[in-house]
Amino acid sequence: MLLGCIADDITGATDLALTLKRSGLRTIQVMGVPDDPQRLADFDAVVVALKSRTNPVHEAIEWSLKSADVLLDAGARQLFFKYCSTFDSTDEGNIGPVAEALIEKLAGEVAFVCPAFPTNKRTIYNGHLFVGEQLLCDSAMKDHPLTPMRDANLVKVMQRQTTLPVGLIDYAVVDKGAMAIRAGVDNAIAEGKRFLVVDAISDAHLMAIGAAAHGHKLITGGSGVALGLADNFVADGLLTKVDADAPMSAADGRAVILSGSCSEATRNQIKAAKMTGIPAMQLDPIELAEKRVSPETFVAFAMAQPAERPVLIYSSDDPAAVEAVQSKLGRDAAGAAVEEAMASIARDLVEAGVTRLIVAGGETSGAVVTGLNVDAIEIGPEIDPGVPWTKSLDERGLVLALKSGNFGGERFFIEAWDRLAN
Repeated sequence: MLLGCIADDITGATDLALTLKRSGLRTIQVMGVPDDPQRLADFDAVVVALKSRTNPVHEAIEWSLKSADVLLDAGARQLFFKYCSTFDSTDEGNIGPVAEALIEKLAGEVAFVCPAFPTNKRTIYNGHLFVGEQLLCDSAMKDHPLTPMRDANLVKVMQRQTTLPVGLIDYAVVDKGAMAIRAGVDNAIAEGKRFLVVDAISDAHLMAIGAAAHGHKLITGGSGVALGLADNFVADGLLTKVDADAPMSAADGRAVILSGSCSEATRNQIKAAKMTGIPAMQLDPIELAEKRVSPETFVAFAMAQPAERPVLIYSSDDPAAVEAVQSKLGRDAAGAAVEEAMASIARDLVEAGVTRLIVAGGETSGAVVTGLNVDAIEIGPEIDPGVPWTKSLDERGLVLALKSGNFGGERFFIEAWDRLAN
């Protein structure tokens, strides 16, 4: 293995795995802390998908370090810590503490911090993260129910999460290319910096950052900064790239959309799906807690619909409604209830003949793949930037699209099925 990756949620892991596959690396995604280094050693890149973004800090660190041990035992020459392109976290973590634990474990001099993903309009300028034309703190992320992002200055945000000094490689340096970035790194190391936020507003910047990361023991960021990593291994004579274009087929069966994300992008996708006539039923956490509905209610609804069309089951709602639910049930209890219900619904639907699923939201995706006992997936064709179809590596061959809440165009739930071979 060349590149070992640790992602803090399922959809982020899939986003990264897609980027690596498109770069020519033979890539597998595994769910949870892996336990068999030999199973991983035949791949160029392995992405470990953890559900650690909003877990207690000590759990996120423990799982990440255990994953690092397995990846290193399987031969990984470089580690990559992947988090969301909107830097989803709180002042307590988990990005900073996990990154600090990993860099200390590897005895690394310095690590980049670069969540930029220009294709999805996530850019960094002068250390400030933008979502489209808005600063992160002015975007819809300011009202995220779990990780409200109210500071766009990543140097300050990261510094509040780590005890190690944080610096900046700014646009003026990055725009000059990899050699200038390397010189900037040398200067930052001389100043005692250990983490470096790196500006990026284009894929060309990400390629230069990837080239400048050649030889770094640890890289942290979004999937975009991984764009240039494969070329480093080619230059070292360690990699022959594989063909990334391969269609993916799905077994005959029903199609279902499960959405727990409350992001603005996903809410718009739900609205568009309902407007086209996709049968839909909303899961209300309060009704669930009061046992007025159960997972079986939604399974029965789905199976009563025409088999030739996808069915949508969603708990997604606007920020005010989410806040009202959290006030009544408690934030953690509300989230856990929805995740457990979605996992149960997914299990029963698969048993009833569902073979293809779209799951929206990182937490929901984590709950669903755990509930389905999916422990590894093959990466298939890209649907929208950062979102591929995938297939479970077991006898069921379930076809899954695990979508970050913020990703995908408005018609994602309608058009994603067209990217399958049948």
